[in-house]
Amino acid sequence: MSEVLRLDDVTLRRGDNQVLDGITWSVEPTDRWVILGPNGAGKTSLMTVCSARAHPTTGTARILGEQLGDADTNELRIRVGLASAALADRIPPDETVHDIVMTAAHGVTGRWREEYERVDEVRAEDLLSAFGMHAFAHRTFETLSEGERKRVQIARALMTDPELLLLDEPAAGLDLGGREELLSALTELAGDRRSPAIVMVTHHVEEVPTGFTHALLLRDGRIVAKGALGDTLTSANLSQTYGLPLQLFAQDGRWTARRSA
Repeated sequence: MSEVLRLDDVTLRRGDNQVLDGITWSVEPTDRWVILGPNGAGKTSLMTVCSARAHPTTGTARILGEQLGDADTNELRIRVGLASAALADRIPPDETVHDIVMTAAHGVTGRWREEYERVDEVRAEDLLSAFGMHAFAHRTFETLSEGERKRVQIARALMTDPELLLLDEPAAGLDLGGREELLSALTELAGDRRSPAIVMVTHHVEEVPTGFTHALLLRDGRIVAKGALGDTLTSANLSQTYGLPLQLFAQDGRWTARRSA
């Protein structure tokens, strides 16, 4: 399989509102994409299609070689790791950190009567260790800081050893320290050749982890620019995306932006 994700002329309507318009885009297995754009640009709507949680109104979407509309979406969703605010809202507040991660093996939030094997338990423990959360395994979700919750959600998204990892604004709501800790973990993940293809949504160039390879810029549901990160993330493209003059700066693999004088 040469592509893990391919969208061809995808549109998506919500009632009378067209939230995606003519999206053509593909992701290769070793790609690390960041999606940038203002509020209402269609970033989260795009993630719902890419995670097989919404079908295009028109156009075609192929995820891991399966075309939406023909594939078993329940099976497909297990092969795609997802961390998002909407998913986090479904996690029971009294669920333990260990079980939050492990229940992803059955595609559920909230442990009930499912049966797990020792390999599932070990996988959850290893992922919590990888994200610095092993000591929190028996804590409940409601007792965690926002930064701790984000790391647990990403560990959960990796539980099924997915072929595609989707992160919808993973740094939203974090303070500076929490953001930098998370970006350090994402930088390590991006640099690991065993990691799946990664697509991350954010509002801010400061949240682009080192090691990401590509960028997709959205405005009003349309693509402004897409391609290799260094070629696509430019002052001109960013200004067009956000609708005001912006100056982009890069240093040591990280980015900042401010309004031009």
